[in-house]
Amino acid sequence: SGKHVYNVSLIASVIADKGKEAAKNWLQGVRNNLARRPQGNDRAQAKAIYAGQCDVAIGNTYYMGKMQTNRKKRAQRKWAASIRLVFPNQGGRGAHLNISGAAVVAMGTIALPSMLERGYDKHMALGAINIGGGLGILIPPSIIMILYSMITGVSVGQMFAAGVFPGLLLVVLVAIYVLVRCYFQPELAPALPPEERASWPEKFRSLGAVLLPILIVMMVLGSIMLGMTTPTEAAAMGVLGALISAAVYRKFNWTLIRDASLRTFSLTGMIMWILFAAHAFSAAYQSMDAQAMIEGWMEMIPGGPWGTIIAMQVILFLMAMVLDPVGIMLITLPVFMPIVQSLGFDPIWFGILFVINMEIGYMTPPFGFNLFYLKGVVPPSITMQDIYRSVLPYVMVGIVGLAIIMMFPQIATWLPGYVF
Repeated sequence: SGKHVYNVSLIASVIADKGKEAAKNWLQGVRNNLARRPQGNDRAQAKAIYAGQCDVAIGNTYYMGKMQTNRKKRAQRKWAASIRLVFPNQGGRGAHLNISGAAVVAMGTIALPSMLERGYDKHMALGAINIGGGLGILIPPSIIMILYSMITGVSVGQMFAAGVFPGLLLVVLVAIYVLVRCYFQPELAPALPPEERASWPEKFRSLGAVLLPILIVMMVLGSIMLGMTTPTEAAAMGVLGALISAAVYRKFNWTLIRDASLRTFSLTGMIMWILFAAHAFSAAYQSMDAQAMIEGWMEMIPGGPWGTIIAMQVILFLMAMVLDPVGIMLITLPVFMPIVQSLGFDPIWFGILFVINMEIGYMTPPFGFNLFYLKGVVPPSITMQDIYRSVLPYVMVGIVGLAIIMMFPQIATWLPGYVF
């Protein structure tokens, strides 16, 4: 063992002596590489390195999410806090469910019984939960955005920044729809009884239940937009925030770390196979010179470049009804992206349109994921037909938001241009 200690000490001393020189040479090599534009094989290697960094970002983002997986008691506390922050004399509490897709089941378990007990219209409540779940992939951090960046080569940070204002726009549109409809039909969402209404001190105290989740989001997005971290490092900041949150809630234990790590490893491995499939399909597509054929077909679409973009949105919308987002990415992005760029459109802007279509697809019959997730937790009295009917007005709201962002691209492109 003494010999082993000596060997380790010798290695450590060599590293200490050579560390500064090696680091200096490495940084100089990085500067030289960044000073020239990648060509040929260098471009492929750069794309592979970028994909590897995105893969780390996916792992960190998913790990952050698993660390934040709510137990029922914690979810109830956050839901109660959101109730107290709403003005109780206004209907439409479901408009505040702009949460992640994974929370559809949690909100269906916790929020839906509360709303039904207070006499809320079941279709209004079910639809609000469904669209709230879909908004989770548009408001960063979003794994769908990271996957889009990996396949297309655009900046993850710019995609995150581009999703902020479109996400807020859709939240506002949903809130307006709910509030306006409940104003004219107050029986759809009755106001809270006076005895259940919280005072302003109680409202401020209830902020403590949602303070840590908000802090995590600020750590991730703020570090990117302030230029302090790359998207990969920002995801690690989110993991740190999730660990702190778990410790504060006294849920930090070995079981939590093990489960989150194993599921993260599983997801990261799956993403690698998705990358292999995407690159294989892209290589086959390009080797067959199919791009020229598809571009020729697209030129036949009436309406010029905008007619082509609208046709792409219709294709994505129809595919989202029956396929999952990853499958749609593998099929469409290698085909659509060269055409989008050749027509002079911003790939970041198109990425936001793509994500919105995927969001709508999560709740679009007949095979929207959120529909079936919600069916698994609703009371037996709610049928699949009720769930289908509930999402139709919200699908129209999503389409209106998509059209607004198409007509005013600056909603998606201003913040990335300003920050980056």
